[in-house]
Amino acid sequence: MELDVLGLSAETQLVYTALVGMPRSTASALAEACALPVSTTGRLLSGMVKDGLATKSASRPPRFTVIAPDVAVTALIQEREHRLDAARSLVQQLVETHREAHRISRPGIAVELLTDWKEISAAVHRLTTDSQEQVRAFDRPPYVDRPGSNLDDQVQRRRTGVTYRVIYDRAAVAWPGRLAADILPSIRTGENARVRSELPLKLVIQDSQAAIIPVSLAPGGHSAAYLIHRSPMLAALEALFEAEWERAAPMKDTGPQAERSGQPDEETRALLVLLTVGNTDAAIARTQGWSQRTTQRRIHRLMAELGATTRFQAAALAAQRGWL
Repeated sequence: MELDVLGLSAETQLVYTALVGMPRSTASALAEACALPVSTTGRLLSGMVKDGLATKSASRPPRFTVIAPDVAVTALIQEREHRLDAARSLVQQLVETHREAHRISRPGIAVELLTDWKEISAAVHRLTTDSQEQVRAFDRPPYVDRPGSNLDDQVQRRRTGVTYRVIYDRAAVAWPGRLAADILPSIRTGENARVRSELPLKLVIQDSQAAIIPVSLAPGGHSAAYLIHRSPMLAALEALFEAEWERAAPMKDTGPQAERSGQPDEETRALLVLLTVGNTDAAIARTQGWSQRTTQRRIHRLMAELGATTRFQAAALAAQRGWL
């Protein structure tokens, strides 16, 4: 997880990271360590104290110390979770209203009902191929098409300048073979990917023109879908995506070039991603094709390398090193 997803600027992250390793430091000492003006560093430190990331002593000059990162960062995450409530509520109200009205597909309405999987697949393909600027998506099971079947099309669209931003649900990352065969290759060819432990629904948004969501979140609900055109519902879905994007942990290239630059190998980075979103040892073993004993041994070795005592701490330390 990179701290900018919590609303912290690059300079704030720089000072915060330095302060983690320099407890009880003055603004002058931190300014020197970060190559920043003392006035700028002092302002950033004051903001960190206000946000609950650090404490300030009463001495002269004042000294600053970070609050335990797991406590402080969790508090920031919880604060941002409240911002999603309004968007979630609006989406649910609109979906329920639409379902009760039993609208069917016809020109001139904001929402079309698609009831055939071939029709749904064609609509998703049309949204991605017609996009001129960006495709935004929530990726989570169940799937209408085989995961990864549209990888070549996505690569072609990205070459024309279309941006892909995709948030993967933990279950999507843990889908057998998905991480290595589809998600990571997509990232290497330009997809901007992030991961969340749980997403509220499946979603594809074309520019700011149209979107598609399942009729229901219950089992079998993906067999019908709503195609949503420009409307308040589409605006709510866009707001929901952006709010989830802020909360999601970035996923980066784990290919050979990253390994040569001192980054962990692909299997280690994949393990960190799976740990970050809270997968169990058994789920990680299934995803990576390891035995549970091998999985536990790799996790313990990784935690020892990072100097971590908990999985949460391992993810935080890995993020500080730029591994996530």
